[in-house]
Amino acid sequence: MGQGRARTEYLGQVKLDPQQVEDAAKELYIRALKLLPPDIKTGFSGLAAKETDATAKGVLGTMIRNITVAEDTDNLLCQDTGIPIYNVWIGRNIEADGVTIKEAIRKGCARATREYPLRSSVVHPVTRKNEHTSCGRYVPVIHFDYTDKVDTLEIEMIPKGSGSENNSFLKMAIPADGMDAIKTFVIDCVLDAGGKTCPPTIVGVGVGGTADLCVHLSKVAATRPLGSRCSDREGAKLEEALTAAVNQLGVGPQGLGGDSTSFAVHVETAATHITMNPVAVNMQCHSARRARATFTPKGIEYGY
Repeated sequence: MGQGRARTEYLGQVKLDPQQVEDAAKELYIRALKLLPPDIKTGFSGLAAKETDATAKGVLGTMIRNITVAEDTDNLLCQDTGIPIYNVWIGRNIEADGVTIKEAIRKGCARATREYPLRSSVVHPVTRKNEHTSCGRYVPVIHFDYTDKVDTLEIEMIPKGSGSENNSFLKMAIPADGMDAIKTFVIDCVLDAGGKTCPPTIVGVGVGGTADLCVHLSKVAATRPLGSRCSDREGAKLEEALTAAVNQLGVGPQGLGGDSTSFAVHVETAATHITMNPVAVNMQCHSARRARATFTPKGIEYGY
């Protein structure tokens, strides 16, 4: 693509034009910034119904109203366009050139920023130079994985804002610390973040693996849809306990006090070494934005 060559990849019986991937990457970035997923809206309604603090109830009402106004007026949910993250799942019977897909996603991301236009939040870490494309070295972040779905390729876009990303934590715990130490660490992280993460949040927790895998799992957990549960039974039990504990801290929406500190705590686990038990925390703010495009033989379908 970079040399102007026309290339075609195949999804089962359907030809996947890299231009379609590029166009979808652009569309996904804009959609993610403007349309809040239905599960998050339902999460807001649930918190508002249970909130006992009058001030917090009023803050939640204002946040819900802001979401409605943004969507009704075709505006962004938040001015922070974040660091763009694209997750790609390749299904069975897919013949795909990963390099071409990465190039197409990067071009689509840059087009969204320049053509829509969006504020680019991406700069060089040393010079702080902004190319005004939302792209840079290793950005957009692109993760590839595989799914057992047949003749399907999925692309998910997540704009990760700095308010939530700045509140990321890792502790290289040891087995002797026990599960109480993991729970305490998560609670301390939520308290330390306070209102800086624009709560109510989704608190993502990674447990196990290596240091880098643990942090990655915490972000996977933070960006899962509300209502989903950890597929590991012990992880699911930890989710339930931590969600109850976090919402007793009194941080509340926007850190102004109340019951509604978090929509949920999500946990992802991985096997780890016998002498270690790392735990990581990554948070998602109340504007938990994401969008998804699914390529099948029938065409492209957009959703969340």
